[in-house]
Amino acid sequence: MLKDLKVLLGIDPEDKTQDKKLQWILKSARARLKVLLGGLDPPPEMGHIITEVAVIRFNRIGSEGMTINNVEGEDQHFSSSDFSGFMDEIHAWLDTQNPNSRRGGFRFL
Repeated sequence: MLKDLKVLLGIDPEDKTQDKKLQWILKSARARLKVLLGGLDPPPEMGHIITEVAVIRFNRIGSEGMTINNVEGEDQHFSSSDFSGFMDEIHAWLDTQNPNSRRGGFRFL
């Protein structure tokens, strides 16, 4: 995952100067996804979510806590959750783990 993260960030894979920071970001993203999955370890097919959330987090370093940043007329809006763009996918995966559960709606027995 570290190699993929470096590619997405435009960092030379041989450059080890930021590895400790990048590993921490990946570890944090994995732990947060685990919470969203109800304590289940993220499956391999969700690796892209961890990597993409790590990119989001890396790009926000120095802007923690901000929701909007305006620099020379350019606005940057930060989502309140780095995972908001992936929630449909996370919920779909959770639904496959417990096919007897139905979110919303009614069940007649």
